[in-house]
Amino acid sequence: MRKISKPCGFHCVKIKDIGVSFGDQVILENINLHIHCGQLLAIIGRNGAGKSTLIKAILDDIPHTGTVEFKDVEDGKIQKIKIGYVPQTLNIEENSPMDVYDLICSFRFGHPIFMKSKKIYAEIKEALEEFEAGDLIDKQVGRLSGGELQRVLLSMAVMDNPNLLLLDEPVSGIDKNGMDLFYEKMEYLKHNYDMSIVVVSHDLDYVAKYADQVVLIDKEVMAEGTVKEVYNSPEFKNVFGNTQFDISTSSNSTHIYDVDSAKRHVHRRVVEEEQTPFEAGYKGRKEQE
Repeated sequence: MRKISKPCGFHCVKIKDIGVSFGDQVILENINLHIHCGQLLAIIGRNGAGKSTLIKAILDDIPHTGTVEFKDVEDGKIQKIKIGYVPQTLNIEENSPMDVYDLICSFRFGHPIFMKSKKIYAEIKEALEEFEAGDLIDKQVGRLSGGELQRVLLSMAVMDNPNLLLLDEPVSGIDKNGMDLFYEKMEYLKHNYDMSIVVVSHDLDYVAKYADQVVLIDKEVMAEGTVKEVYNSPEFKNVFGNTQFDISTSSNSTHIYDVDSAKRHVHRRVVEEEQTPFEAGYKGRKEQE
């Protein structure tokens, strides 16, 4: 069985003074985030606000200022941060012969394993089953629906127990059932893994229901805090309009539901899974100093 390390509440990831510029154009400046293990932090904002750019900066995929810090002491040594990443899309031809087993082997070992190992096969299937995707192990990647591919990528992203899981609009093109399953799995990860979770999302209803903390950005942090604090802020209303909300509380968190979604300035993209031509470019786990 795969080792599960429940959140201890002490580990955290600090994003300090992240800035990104291209020539004279400032994309992000002075972004500071503090994310605890066992928490889901949602990043929201208008299109072009720099949300995906922030994810790329955290992954160190683009030049940036600032640092990403993680401190975890084991045997007297500071451990490197491990980052799991699920992107919006993955560019794979529909007729590609690569199956899910090959894809995950390429991720884990840097190359496909042409002679299937029973041990590795069982390990991969176990990881897939955690996201209700065990039956997909022999399916061609190009023939996966959007929801199926999402579950495969999530399985890959958490196989090595990352300290930080980054999800860049992972439910784009997924139907409501797929979105419900995705956020239920986020709840599962929050309570059963010692990791911090950051999700970029346009769907304010799901953010309201599942996020522990919310950050609204527009080149810089405009508002941050609980769902209630951010959704009631003037900065939020400037971006998303003067929508009315019903506010209720549960034993877990404050839930805010949009009662006038027709007026919302952010539109959910809902596509039936069987109609989804999914592209994606998966980077997977990344280690940083």
